[in-house]
Amino acid sequence: MVELVWEGKYDSTGKRAAPLRLKLPFQTVETVNESVQQRQMALDLFNQGRQNDWRNRLIWGDKKYVLPALLDEFAGKVDLIYIDPPFNVGADFSFNAVLPDNPDTKDDEATSFHRSPNIIEQKAYRDTWGKGLDSYLGWFYETILLLRELLSEKGCIYVHLDWHIGHYAKVLLDSVFSSECFVNEIIWHYKTFQGQAHRYFARKHDTIFIYSKSPNFTYNEQFATEFDETIDSKRWAGFINDQHQIVGANMPIQDSRFVRYLKKWKKAYGREPGPTDVVFEVKGQPVDSVWDMKGLDPKALEDMGYPTQKPEALLERIINAS
Repeated sequence: MVELVWEGKYDSTGKRAAPLRLKLPFQTVETVNESVQQRQMALDLFNQGRQNDWRNRLIWGDKKYVLPALLDEFAGKVDLIYIDPPFNVGADFSFNAVLPDNPDTKDDEATSFHRSPNIIEQKAYRDTWGKGLDSYLGWFYETILLLRELLSEKGCIYVHLDWHIGHYAKVLLDSVFSSECFVNEIIWHYKTFQGQAHRYFARKHDTIFIYSKSPNFTYNEQFATEFDETIDSKRWAGFINDQHQIVGANMPIQDSRFVRYLKKWKKAYGREPGPTDVVFEVKGQPVDSVWDMKGLDPKALEDMGYPTQKPEALLERIINAS
């Protein structure tokens, strides 16, 4: 079997190096829209060693410390993981930010600033990416191992990458999840304007790899069009009920395509359909593995100014599907 090897994958004795599993405790820094009483109740439960209810937990910290700390609480319980890791492009993750004007004052107090990595972040960046591809593959492999432990038996993980590193990541994902658990390679073709690329075809898509923990993963079919926009809705208009269904008492048997659906139904149930049995349900056009969806509109309210922010519509489709 072909193996992808990088510096640091094996230790000096030839054994595969295990990922760091240092479990640091979480500390609540801020809660939003929480009363003093609710916060005190949560602290009381925490001090008693009991779990308190929470939603939308945002964790700030390094992956190598955060993921091991999640295992005790969430190992085997997470139904959906979406990661948008760095694409190994060599960026240092500095960014420009704008502080908006204060609406309660007359003067324009809006200001912008450039945020550069601090000394600790520079060291973390050097340690993680300092050896180029070797560093990235080691970082990615350790991350995927821990994320697989968090995933439930019905769960899926979506790994969002681009042409820089996607082909290497696919090999590692196969080795951790197995090629049998590879569900889909999604091509996200983002429709944004770009000038001419004179030396290569314009790079206009990202790749999203989907893997499952087991064959029993959750999948909800998604549709690109509404029922009324489908050819079937017009072809079988006289046979469809209000629920967009064709039942046994109302079958267009003269239609060769429907005959194929009827054969599938009889094979599945071992008999002719009864008058009220649903033989076929007309839905929209199913979404395939190429997603033609616009990139983030810089004028949209959802734009937070983060350079690699993904549009809500993309994430909504992922969440609805899994």
